[in-house]
Amino acid sequence: MTSNTVTRIVVSLVCLYMGISFVSAMPFELDREAMIKFTPDWEGERFPNGRPKVSDSIIERMKLVDIEAAWVVLKNEGYEYQFEDGWKHVHPGETLCGRAMTAMYMPLRKDVNEVIGAQAEVDGHVGGQVTWPIDILQQGDVYVADVYNNQNDGGPIIGASLGTTIFANSGNGVLFNGVARDLEQLEKIEGFNGFVRGWNPSFYWASMITGINVPVNVGGVTVMPGDVILGKRSGIIVIPAHLAGKVVKTAELIRLRDKFGFERLKAGIYTAGQIDDRWTDEIEKDFSQWLNNHIDELSVPREQIQELLKERTW
Repeated sequence: MTSNTVTRIVVSLVCLYMGISFVSAMPFELDREAMIKFTPDWEGERFPNGRPKVSDSIIERMKLVDIEAAWVVLKNEGYEYQFEDGWKHVHPGETLCGRAMTAMYMPLRKDVNEVIGAQAEVDGHVGGQVTWPIDILQQGDVYVADVYNNQNDGGPIIGASLGTTIFANSGNGVLFNGVARDLEQLEKIEGFNGFVRGWNPSFYWASMITGINVPVNVGGVTVMPGDVILGKRSGIIVIPAHLAGKVVKTAELIRLRDKFGFERLKAGIYTAGQIDDRWTDEIEKDFSQWLNNHIDELSVPREQIQELLKERTW
């Protein structure tokens, strides 16, 4: 039994424990109460189903965050398994960032799939299973699907048509622990980015959908609905909703300090040893003055710099 199979079994058992609703077409789906229960540290706005709704402003600022800066914050908070590499990109070099809307797929099993299909008719689902998650995407969402890293024929859960619909509904892209098709056509969708395991020219037939807005895995990382997905050239990092603000603020401070340090080093004002070591009060005062003098020229929003200055004692 592979580690991925074990993970999926554990996720399924957790879903059962969570108090999953069995009245929908999917065997596993978190209801609002369970969603809130298992995202207890999130204190902000939520979607009607309980999924954390990290603000648009945090999402926009997150796009400038380095993977390394986010990783340090999460590591210090006790989140050690949040990064995964080895992805193929629709638009290499472009950033993927947004709130996770998750779906779980499993290898096709005839009897279970027939039950899912019958219940889907009762629930009023239209179209094939692969369209159901896409139908409920919200603007700013990243569609995250665990397709158990199936890279064989019958594995792709989207191509050009569904990719177009995903972008229309979310204004964003996808993160798939599996494959997609129609790369050349997906590349033509400006603003759409996808992080997938590979490409396959076949179409969907080998899997069945077993959960929407449930915990899923994308390799070595567990993704909860509402987590912030940040994808860049080096890989993806999954940021719990309640830590998104802290990641952004910490990364912005690091970025400002780095820019100040580089400028002062180039000007010969300080030595590398002074900048790399713990800053003296003199350097901290100089940094505060530099922030004031350049407040409208920096990549961090003016109001955030003003907030930072209020918190500083130099």
